[in-house]
Amino acid sequence: MRTLSARSDGPAPYLSDVSSLLPRRHEVLIEVVAAAVNPIDVFVASGAAHPVFGLPALVGLGWDVAGRVAAIGPDVTDIAPGDLVAGLHDDLTLSTRTHAEQVVLPATSVAVVPPGVDELAAASVPLNALTALQALTPLGDGDGRTLLVTGAAGAVGGYAVALAAAAGWHVTGLGRAHDEAWVRGAGASGFVTAPQPGAYDVVFDTAVLNALAVAAVRDGGQYVGVIPPAPPAPERGVSVSAVNVRADGSQLARLLARTASGELEVRVAGTVALDHAGSAYEKLAGGGQRGRWLLVP
Repeated sequence: MRTLSARSDGPAPYLSDVSSLLPRRHEVLIEVVAAAVNPIDVFVASGAAHPVFGLPALVGLGWDVAGRVAAIGPDVTDIAPGDLVAGLHDDLTLSTRTHAEQVVLPATSVAVVPPGVDELAAASVPLNALTALQALTPLGDGDGRTLLVTGAAGAVGGYAVALAAAAGWHVTGLGRAHDEAWVRGAGASGFVTAPQPGAYDVVFDTAVLNALAVAAVRDGGQYVGVIPPAPPAPERGVSVSAVNVRADGSQLARLLARTASGELEVRVAGTVALDHAGSAYEKLAGGGQRGRWLLVP
């Protein structure tokens, strides 16, 4: 079984052969159909993430996956072999993750992909949509409160705009001028290309602007980031936190249902064979894509 890994000395991912996987009692074995490449994967593959997250010298790559269930553990009752599922691998420390031909995940980390969601596109949903949902859920319903989403045209930002608007927030998206039409179409009622100081009840900083984003929060408001090990300094009574995304099959099932209904948009930049994974990493590192590149075995 082939898997993509990263060393602490970087600078690029490499493909290797490992023993085939077997599911434990509560796990499912998935034959990978597609796995998305995300910015965090590029960060880990470079070796720069190892000291930040305290990772071992050798780690696997990949968070998202869509694929067919090949085998299940004896305690798994709600997923069957042959099911098309999507899931999230949230353990950065393991030597084999989703950028591989097979992956083993807890059954509670996956959800069956509903009709209406393409099996390849499903691989772009878990990490980005769950990050947005888990960042917004602790904030409660918007009730007309103001929310600035930085990086609003990005993968996490786009989901955050749509989910927040549906939850009653007055959403402003921060992005480049040419992104305005898309961001407003996703649900934002406002759009800016630079943050306004002290203007928002909450800022969800998917673009990692840090202090610049904190400055955009009103006195006593809330800042939510996406890099738990490196939060910006609080100021003016602004509470600072960061979402630490975790696999949740139930949440993912609801997000996939909203995707199937057309409420949430999937955006795929293209596919790259696992043998040529380095090119997908290079494309993402180069920036400029709203969608995710998908690795296919």
